Amino acid sequence: MYKFFGIIILFTVISACSQLDSSDDSLNVIVIHVDDLGWADLSVQGSTYYETPHIDGLASKGIRFTDAYSAASVCSPTRAALLTGRYPARIGITDWIRSEFQGGTIPDDRKNPTEYIGETDKKLLTPPNPLWMEHDEITIAEILKESGYISAHIGKWHLGPDDWYPESQGFDINIGGTDFGQPPSFFDPYYNERQGYIETLEPRNEGEYLTDREADEAVAFIREHQDQPFFLHLANYAVHTPIQAKEETIERFESKPKTNQRDPVYAAMVYSVDQAVGKIINQLKELDLFDKTLIIFTSDNGGLIDLNGDRFTDNSPLRSGKGYPYEGGIRVPMIINWPGVVKPASISYEPVSSIDIMPTIVDAVGLSLPEDRPIDGLSLVEHIKTGGQKLIERDDLIWHFPHYRQGHTIPPYSIIRSGKWKLLKWWEGPTFELYNLLEDIGEQNNLADEIPDKVDELNTMLIEKLKDMNAMLPRKNPDYQTE
Repeated sequence: MYKFFGIIILFTVISACSQLDSSDDSLNVIVIHVDDLGWADLSVQGSTYYETPHIDGLASKGIRFTDAYSAASVCSPTRAALLTGRYPARIGITDWIRSEFQGGTIPDDRKNPTEYIGETDKKLLTPPNPLWMEHDEITIAEILKESGYISAHIGKWHLGPDDWYPESQGFDINIGGTDFGQPPSFFDPYYNERQGYIETLEPRNEGEYLTDREADEAVAFIREHQDQPFFLHLANYAVHTPIQAKEETIERFESKPKTNQRDPVYAAMVYSVDQAVGKIINQLKELDLFDKTLIIFTSDNGGLIDLNGDRFTDNSPLRSGKGYPYEGGIRVPMIINWPGVVKPASISYEPVSSIDIMPTIVDAVGLSLPEDRPIDGLSLVEHIKTGGQKLIERDDLIWHFPHYRQGHTIPPYSIIRSGKWKLLKWWEGPTFELYNLLEDIGEQNNLADEIPDKVDELNTMLIEKLKDMNAMLPRKNPDYQTE
């Protein structure tokens, strides 16, 4: 399928100024997509150890979502979902993509693998995860390009190697985006022996911190393209491993009283991300562009936790963290700042997801969604215009992870959240967990045995939705052998 065939007739261009009331200028768009940032990793989200004044400032002048979710508990599926507005299960990317240095070899036929995989010590056969996002997916950058936007991707991509880099998905500029899920190092020349260099980010100052470099590149892009509408996707490699930060920033947190969040190096990484946000905000204001720019801030999954509790972060009061199906793995920060449209310091308690970001941006700039494919996300424009008061007309959200993670520790699972209810379905079962998130945000009280009718209702809804998406489901392993 040719990527751009028919796009012109699929998108009806409407004047973007209809969303900007008194301005004739096009709306600029910035998505700041931090890697592994936990729901509780911002001061505005309750942290007293981490310091995020600039991000908090976006919330104080915009709208903050208490029940925002990543589309997956790991990175690549969420990144695909954010850019396309489609569930990972529909796209087919349901786990993180293996880079070439991790064995993600491109097949000779240049087709994504389709054969199910399994081992004799596992009860289920599981679908293979793609090695790239297919070119026929339509991204935010491709839609905006039709209306004259210039687009830049800066930072982590992790949606495929070489021929599947951001340039192949509508971005005019790619700085730092490769198949890497983490940087070789956070310090210039950004190299280690196993991974090599970040081939799309030329070293320039030995010892320069990567988050600072990403901020500089973002500021330079804004400055250079201030006279035309732009879309900036800043996908910070931080706060992913390796946990590395600038010494002077680490010292800032070493002497600070610890809480349940206690890692000064991780805290310094969070602080550097906040400083990068501050640089972007200051540049927009200096160029009189801040009031003409929609900024969306979020994370690709929950915060990484250490079972010993000494490193990384703590997502309390949420349970668990990155990679897990509990709230700590999928609930994330989300802030939308849109001057003149969003009432300052608004708070939304409605469940929203990464899949909503693409439709929201397309609606905000006055364009239309593709009509040749299902778009799972919803525009949040009318919701945020009311300061979060207008209900979002959606019944539920789903997650699908048909893989094993960390050996047998996390078997394949799927999730549905419907209103206050969250059903977790383990495919090695049948086993269910049911939680009332309104009363039990920490998921400590499994109600599955007490309310079997609700389990049946939600499970039926979940299976129907997965089938509608042609989601790849785990299968019984005929070669399974018990010890």
